[in-house]
Amino acid sequence: MSTPNGPGEYPEPTTPGQPQGNYPAYPQQNPGQQAYPQQAPGQPAYPQQNAPYGYPGQPVPGQPVPGKTMGIVGFVLSLLGPLTVAGLIVSIIGMVQSKRANAKNGFALAGIIIGAVGTVLLILFTIITIAGIAYMVEVCSELGPGTHFEDGVTYTCS
Repeated sequence: MSTPNGPGEYPEPTTPGQPQGNYPAYPQQNPGQQAYPQQAPGQPAYPQQNAPYGYPGQPVPGQPVPGKTMGIVGFVLSLLGPLTVAGLIVSIIGMVQSKRANAKNGFALAGIIIGAVGTVLLILFTIITIAGIAYMVEVCSELGPGTHFEDGVTYTCS
C-alpha cells in the first residue's frame, strides 16, 4: 500500500470491507441501512439479561436451588414430633427462598404440610395432657393421699 505523496494521490484501493489507512473497519451494509440499531430518544435502555439461561430470576441448570437445603432440613424436623414447629418454620423459610429464585422446592412444601399437621396435633396433645393433669390434681385434692378406686378407675395420689 502506498501513501499519498502530494495533492491528488491516494492509496491503492483495498478489497471491500477492509480498512484503509488507520480507520476502523465497519460492517458491510446496504444503502440506507444503518450499521447498528439506533434507540429512539427518550426510550428506555435495552433490557439486560442477568441469567445465562431464560429470564432473570430463573434457576440455572446445574446450580443449587436456593432454599433446597432449608427445605430438606425443615422436612426432616417436621417428622420429629416435638420439633415439628421448628420444621414448619424452617420449611417456610426454605420455600420463600426458593420462590424468590422462581424454583420449585418439593421438600419445603412437604415440610410445610407435615409441619402444619404436626403442629396442630402437637397443640391438641398439649391441651389434652394439660387438661388430664388438671383433672388428676383436682381429684387428688378431693380424695387425699393414697390409692383410691372410684368408678373402676384407680387413682394414686401422693
